[in-house]
Amino acid sequence: MDPFDFTGRSVFVAGGTSGINFGIAQAFATRGARLTVISRSPERVAGAVKSLKDGGADALGFSADVREPAAVAAALSSAHQAFGAIDVLVSGAAGNFPAPALGMSPNGFKAVIDIDLLGTFNVLRNAHQFLRKPGASIISISAPQAMHATPLQAHVCAAKAGVDMLSRVLCLEWGRDGVRINSIIPGGISDTEGMARLAPTPAAKEAFRSVVPLGRFGTKEDVANLALFLASPLASYITGAVIPVDGGRTANGDPGLGRVLAAGLSDAH
Repeated sequence: MDPFDFTGRSVFVAGGTSGINFGIAQAFATRGARLTVISRSPERVAGAVKSLKDGGADALGFSADVREPAAVAAALSSAHQAFGAIDVLVSGAAGNFPAPALGMSPNGFKAVIDIDLLGTFNVLRNAHQFLRKPGASIISISAPQAMHATPLQAHVCAAKAGVDMLSRVLCLEWGRDGVRINSIIPGGISDTEGMARLAPTPAAKEAFRSVVPLGRFGTKEDVANLALFLASPLASYITGAVIPVDGGRTANGDPGLGRVLAAGLSDAH
C-alpha cells in the first residue's frame, strides 16, 4: 500500500494559490487528492483552480481573506459539502516586508500579525468542525524568524513564533480527537514571492546562500515532500513538531537573514 496515495482525500490549503502553498497543493493533487484552495485574489484563485484541474485534479477555489472568520468558515463549509470531511489542512497565508521597528507603523506591524497569526487561528479554529476525526493532519507554514530574532523582521518574528506555539497548544487540545498538528519552517525557497522580497538583489541572494550549510536554495518540492510525509500514515505518531526545511540554515548560530536584508536594501539604493 502506497502511504502517499491520497486518492479521494480532501485537502484544504489556505494561501494555496501561489508559491510554496500552491506547490503543496499540486503535490497532493498529483497523488489523487481533492483540493480546495483559498486566497484573497479572485484572479489567483481562478488560475490555481484551472491549473489543478488541467492536471486532472478535482479542485475548488474561493476568494477569502484569512483575517475574516466568516469568509474562512464559508469556504471550509463549501469544501466539506463538496468533498466530505477534511483530511489535510494547510494554513500558509502570510505577509512580510523588511523594515526596522522604528520605521514600522503600528498598522504595518498589525497587518502581518493579522494575516500570519490571527489568520492561522481563524483557519484552524473554523476548520475543527469539518476535520476528519480521528485522522486529520494539520500543517501550519511557519518561517525561520520564529526561531531566530532577526533585524528588520520584528513583525514576522512575533507572528510566526505565535503560529508555532498556537500549533503546539492545539496539538494538546485536539489530540484527543485524533487530529495531528505540525509546523513546517521553509528556509530560502527559490522562485517564490517571499524570496524575491527578502533577497531582491544578487548581493542579497549570495548573502543568503552563503549561510546555508547545504549551499543551495530550496525548492517548492522540498517543502511539499515534507507536507506529504506529515499527512501520511508514516507520520501517524508525529504531532506538535516544528520542522525546518532549510538546508541546515536554522542550525547555524547566525542564520544571516539580517545581513541578507541589509544587503538587499543597500544594493537597492
